[in-house]
Amino acid sequence: MHTTDADDGSHAEIIHSYSREQMIADAELMDVSKPASLAGFLVPVAMTRAAWIDCVEWADEAAKAKAPGQGEAGRLWDVLWLAGLAAAAGRGARRLFAVQRVPQEGSDTRSRRVRLVMQMHAGDRGEPVVTIMLPWED
Repeated sequence: MHTTDADDGSHAEIIHSYSREQMIADAELMDVSKPASLAGFLVPVAMTRAAWIDCVEWADEAAKAKAPGQGEAGRLWDVLWLAGLAAAAGRGARRLFAVQRVPQEGSDTRSRRVRLVMQMHAGDRGEPVVTIMLPWED
């Protein structure tokens, strides 16, 4: 049995734990470590599924037709580059930043601002990792 210490000093049994590795295997986190290394990150980086769908995914044919210059590689680069700038600009484990992206849904071809959170934290084995997510996912 595994236990954890609560803020009040009591102990609680851990009923379920969902590892980062399992979340990546289940596609709840998207491993973007390789392209993130090109943007200057020295640790593993993942994006939540919701952040990926909102800011990176560009698979719908109608979406491709409305904004032909858009693509997943470029959209991902925008997120990672801006996350890297946020990492370099401040202190603390949690950094807020924004990215402009054309929404995949709807007919609007103008870019919209989306706020994201970059959280630096310990991974499954205590190693430093980064997770990029929407603000409400924290």
